[in-house]
Amino acid sequence: MSKDSVKKKVIEAIDARADEIIEIGEAIWKKPELGFKEWKTAELTEKKYGEMGWAYEGKIGITGSKAYLKKRGKGPVVGVIGELDAIRVPDHPECDPITGAAHSCGHNAQMAAMLGVGFGLNDVMGELDGNVALVTVPAEEYLEIDYRNSLREKGKLEFFGGKQEFIRLGYMKDIDISIGSHTDSEIEEKLSVGGSNNGFVGKMVHYIGQEAHAGGSPHKGINALNAAMLGLMAVHAQRETFKDEDTIRVHPIITKGGEIVNNVPADVRMESYVRGKTVEAIKDANVKVNRALRAGAMAVGAEVEIDDHPGYMPYIKDAALDAVLKANAAALVGEEQIKVKGHSTGSTDLGDFSCIMPTTSIGMGGCTGAGHSRHFKIVDKETAYVLPAKVMALTCVDLLYDKAKLAKEITKGFKPTIPPGDYENFMKRLVT
Repeated sequence: MSKDSVKKKVIEAIDARADEIIEIGEAIWKKPELGFKEWKTAELTEKKYGEMGWAYEGKIGITGSKAYLKKRGKGPVVGVIGELDAIRVPDHPECDPITGAAHSCGHNAQMAAMLGVGFGLNDVMGELDGNVALVTVPAEEYLEIDYRNSLREKGKLEFFGGKQEFIRLGYMKDIDISIGSHTDSEIEEKLSVGGSNNGFVGKMVHYIGQEAHAGGSPHKGINALNAAMLGLMAVHAQRETFKDEDTIRVHPIITKGGEIVNNVPADVRMESYVRGKTVEAIKDANVKVNRALRAGAMAVGAEVEIDDHPGYMPYIKDAALDAVLKANAAALVGEEQIKVKGHSTGSTDLGDFSCIMPTTSIGMGGCTGAGHSRHFKIVDKETAYVLPAKVMALTCVDLLYDKAKLAKEITKGFKPTIPPGDYENFMKRLVT
């Protein structure tokens, strides 16, 4: 078949199952789950793998999975990425009433689009030289750091992000190129391409004081909450030292402010990120933040324990791969419906993939309300669920058609920023 004929068949296959793709997105929307707890979403996804006859492995990184569209063999492998998890937005009108989880970041749309890619390519894989793997990862949202640390202490994981665990466990070794998607409520157009993202370090902070009766003998206590507040103010005093071009973001929260109102707070806990555009900027800012946090403890005679964990690497999209994605997006919706993005100060663990292989992603509209807010919702299901499936599937065709010539060119021209085989040690060195 000619490449144009293959692409036409892919579009027809996705259109034929558009209702099913939308149903998948809606079903996942209705059952949001937090990171490393996405059992229902994982079950639904693996059920679809089974129905399609795709060979897969489940329970990777606790809830993740990986399916191949045809038997494994020679040739490049393109990984199409889906993310299982939701975030906690307890004020969202459609959140889980028990956990407060809601898909206010649109990962349900990613999952629908990823499976849609598989539906579209299933009957044309014989025309392509190479393979496509559906890579379903848990825990993209770096939340509940204390909970994830407890999993690490039990030996169930090492890193706190799903893609990080896929790399550590070796499940990305046979993937040559990765392509993701994400809802984009900041665009008026149908799709967005390009751009980059901050990376970050994750932090757990524990202030330890001395409890005492808050009314009768506060002079006998050491107020850990005061230490934390002074630490936060000291962090604020550092902000003018952050260079604009480094796009530093520090946004701590207090997760525990004490035990009871009638005691001097002696156990105060915080979580935070230190984000930046480059690894060097992140490390420099983190030194300043840690110095400030320690100053808060010193001021009142408290103790502080700062536990830093590798967050996500800065995300740099591969320009050659992104151009292929953009060309297919333009063929579907026209140039005027594509937003070319700049740098974002948010973060994604696609950044970790982008350090070891050519990586890009498509942003899709069809949603309203700020991401991560109670107002987020999907209003155009065709745009959010079905359109990105078409763009990614057509990109896979371009990459793997004609002896996978384009995929081989892109991988040959890629220069990893983390040396092959050094990922785990590199990430651990970030916080030592």
